[in-house]
Amino acid sequence: MRNNVEHLRRERSWAQEALATRVGVSRQTVNAIEAGRFNPSLPLALRLARLFDKPVEEIFFDDDPGRVLP
Repeated sequence: MRNNVEHLRRERSWAQEALATRVGVSRQTVNAIEAGRFNPSLPLALRLARLFDKPVEEIFFDDDPGRVLP
């Protein structure tokens, strides 16, 4: 899964630590999400969506939208 978290964070001139504090996670979690090494839980994805005032689908998206999941 890919995401726009880093882009949205940088648009606001926030450090990873500032974003982490706003959504209640560690800076390392924000770093892992931005790098695509960690997919957030649904509650965290929703907190990020509310914070950025975007639908979840505009922040997180599938690498292969044509793929049908089993």
